[in-house]
Amino acid sequence: MQSEAFSELFPLFNAANPETIDWLLSVADEHEYPPGRAVLMEDAWGNAVYFVMSGWVKVRRLAGDDAITLAILGQGDFFGEMAILDESPRSSDAIALSEVKLLSVSAQRFIQTLFKDAQLHHRMLQLMVRRLRQTNQRFQMRNRPPAIKLAQTLVSLAESYGEPMEKGTQIYNIDVKDLADVSDITADEGQKILSKLVSKGWVKIDEANRAMYLVNLKQLAHLAGHMG
Repeated sequence: MQSEAFSELFPLFNAANPETIDWLLSVADEHEYPPGRAVLMEDAWGNAVYFVMSGWVKVRRLAGDDAITLAILGQGDFFGEMAILDESPRSSDAIALSEVKLLSVSAQRFIQTLFKDAQLHHRMLQLMVRRLRQTNQRFQMRNRPPAIKLAQTLVSLAESYGEPMEKGTQIYNIDVKDLADVSDITADEGQKILSKLVSKGWVKIDEANRAMYLVNLKQLAHLAGHMG
């Protein structure tokens, strides 16, 4: 992949020097995973940063036999950067939801890249602050009605990874439990709300193509922003 195309795909590298990106790509490793495959095990956090070239990944927290989905990531996003600076043991992993293509850069080389390019270093800090704000937003919404929480999750996924189509904004047909976990609601609540959104015509699900279409994104955004 050319450096220009890489910087367009990943907002992290919008302000990076082309030479920095060329060097990064030269030391990166490519990976492909089928749906359901672990792309990062709990004991591997901190070894590398992973960039999602295509597909969908979920990060989940492990607690015995249970697993709670913490985040859903799509094309153009990355994960593993926080663990490079935090050497504490991890009890989470990352699983491919769909077919996934990743690039990985070792921790040492990624840190070298940050030192090489001050603009990239600054951009990384900006994105980390943005993620912190998103976490704070979710915390502030913990007492909101389940429908508002789920709408917020769907809108966020559409804004971050959605692809405009004739049917609506397309995202991956994410399992209800995963959507519910990320939204901090129960799976039963998630199923009831999603069914209602489908009956309203705001959401359409194409199971054959593993796609979900947010037909009425404006109404979903209005619901997500309703704090009353």
